[in-house]
Amino acid sequence: MTIDTTSFDFTTCGEEMYRLLAELFPLCRSITGDGVRETLRTIQGQIPLRLVEVPTGTQVFDWTVPREWAIRDAHISDSNGKRIVDFRGNNLHVVGYSVPVDRTISLAELQNHLYSLETMPDAIPYVTSYYQERWGFCLTHRQRSGLPDGEYRVFIDSELKDGHLTYGELIIPGETDREIFLSTYVCHPSMANNELSGPVVATMLARWIMSRPRRYTYRIIFIPETIGSLTYLSRNLDHLKKKVVAGFNLTCMGDDRAYSFLPSRNGTTLADRVALNILTFKHPDFIHYSFLDRGSDERQYCSPGIDLPVVSVMRSKYREYPEYHTSLDNLDVVSPAGLQGGFEALRDCLELLERNRIYRVTCLGEPQLSRRGLFPTIGTKNSHRIVADMVNFLAYADGTNDLVEISNIIKVPAWRLFDIIDRLVNADLIMEIKYD
Repeated sequence: MTIDTTSFDFTTCGEEMYRLLAELFPLCRSITGDGVRETLRTIQGQIPLRLVEVPTGTQVFDWTVPREWAIRDAHISDSNGKRIVDFRGNNLHVVGYSVPVDRTISLAELQNHLYSLETMPDAIPYVTSYYQERWGFCLTHRQRSGLPDGEYRVFIDSELKDGHLTYGELIIPGETDREIFLSTYVCHPSMANNELSGPVVATMLARWIMSRPRRYTYRIIFIPETIGSLTYLSRNLDHLKKKVVAGFNLTCMGDDRAYSFLPSRNGTTLADRVALNILTFKHPDFIHYSFLDRGSDERQYCSPGIDLPVVSVMRSKYREYPEYHTSLDNLDVVSPAGLQGGFEALRDCLELLERNRIYRVTCLGEPQLSRRGLFPTIGTKNSHRIVADMVNFLAYADGTNDLVEISNIIKVPAWRLFDIIDRLVNADLIMEIKYD
């Protein structure tokens, strides 16, 4: 599926994102391996993504790129040879990065390698062991509680080998080399909101960005969480610190329950200010989390010494919705409308970043709007509002406040000021102060 940006309607793209998400959902992803590559190749059918391979053993700050994991089959069979837990039925059934095993063991020994959620008896939990070799299976607690005493064959056909960590990168040039940074992750199997909503929204945003003129250059990356962001930072940190003016970590963007915001560690960056402006005016019931509630790649992007201006604008935040990290985070949790909302929230942030400037009024005293055709000849409620917005904008266009700050001061959504600013510029009543 390839989207034609010359005729595509981005105001109704939720269905397209949902179809891409459903196509990616069955792939068995981890932090390395063919599942990641297949995911990125599918996304390459939508955008010109460049794939980068980083070898096992590469030092990335305090971490090391791990061995690559491959899995072909896994199951638990009863004494009659019936598969009672089957990787082919749900790839969450195997603990991520499990080492190979082929043994017959007692139920008592098997229990040491089983993972379930007593509080969610019908959910298969998502469990990984990337940096400690072990094997294990995940199943519903209802199924686990019903296992009869006896012997079971445990079989995992997997491999840990020297290979590569794979990530995707797309750089969309703009008028300047100052950058907007978008990051999303591609390492969770069979989870719709926590995993795939971020990549499909990032993909659609990339198509939208490429379809329009832009001031900024956009750097969009698709990485395995944590080890991927550390790897990318270790290879690009100097450039990112010099060029990035705002960034967003894209995750949990597909349900339709809420909007959420997680700030940068600094809390006052341009990305923080823009995201809060959009959410405050468009989604005033959004949930404002603290950086202490972090849990995704903002941990790396905002860590001391790196301090990139990266925030997260989400729907229901990771850890805060009941299906999180379980098999219940399925195609029913996300929706075309939810994905559309996630896309639009980020699109609005990017539009505001593109329009944000510092302006200064070009005359002393209140300008005469009527002789410039800016004052309505017939007064209506709407025209009075436009004039009020215009004169209030001019009152704070003193060369120190940018558009976001003026919007906040006069309590008018920034997007409602776009047309007013264009009219004032055309009338030579304001001038732009060089800004980013």
